[in-house]
Amino acid sequence: MIGRLTGTLLEKNPPQVVLDVHGVGYELEVPMSTFYHLPANGEPLSLLTHFVVREDGHFLYGFASAGERFAFRQLLKISGVGARLALSVLSGLSVSDLAEVVARQEVGRLTKVPGIGTKTAERLLLELKGKLPDARPDNLAPADEAHSDILNALLALGYNDREATAAMKQLPPDASTSDGIRQALKLLSRV
Repeated sequence: MIGRLTGTLLEKNPPQVVLDVHGVGYELEVPMSTFYHLPANGEPLSLLTHFVVREDGHFLYGFASAGERFAFRQLLKISGVGARLALSVLSGLSVSDLAEVVARQEVGRLTKVPGIGTKTAERLLLELKGKLPDARPDNLAPADEAHSDILNALLALGYNDREATAAMKQLPPDASTSDGIRQALKLLSRV
């Protein structure tokens, strides 16, 4: 089918883009991770694609990287996950973040994605385990586990993923869970 399109970007209306390929305008839906890196209208653009045929229409989905498309296809294989939910997951988490969430089995981070409840998050974690190339649970050191606990605590306290991750970057690498939470809360209270 259609695996890649190269042309000129005509329109950007999140999450849709229109790509002119030799006079034919292809409408594609893209995750926000791809959307944020699009060039200006009128500039050349190449996107990897996934083509879906349903009884109510034909749909094209575009991706900036092969990793995004691979993750999208893995999500579609899960029962009850459609293209909209898969795009939502990739809009809320980068592919490497998704692989990390799966490796660490972090239900809390997945439930922050719109449209995903606890049961769906648990099913995604179970079904994706070992299927994303960056997921390496055996490589998690104790310091990584402490950082994971700190991140989950910040998310549980209501901070969004961006705020929590920014605070995490400022913590010392060897911070214990309790000290890390305390220091992260101090950093976040200054903002």
